[in-house]
Amino acid sequence: MKTISITVEENILARLDRLADRALKDRKNRSSMIRYAMREYVSRMERQIEEEREREVFRRQRARLEKEAIALVREQATP
Repeated sequence: MKTISITVEENILARLDRLADRALKDRKNRSSMIRYAMREYVSRMERQIEEEREREVFRRQRARLEKEAIALVREQATP
């Protein structure tokens, strides 16, 4: 683990402290709350980036995928 220094607005810090007071025992101080929030944020951003990448792949392959889907439906509909 690495120690860093950050600047935080006082109102955000007060809100964090209120949450830390009510949080579960594994996130009851500022550092652990901030680490938890950072993990959640990083995970969410990684998922968002991956979803955007997948959307781009589908967008580029849309015509081919549509043709394959139509061919598959026709094949399955043939007795």
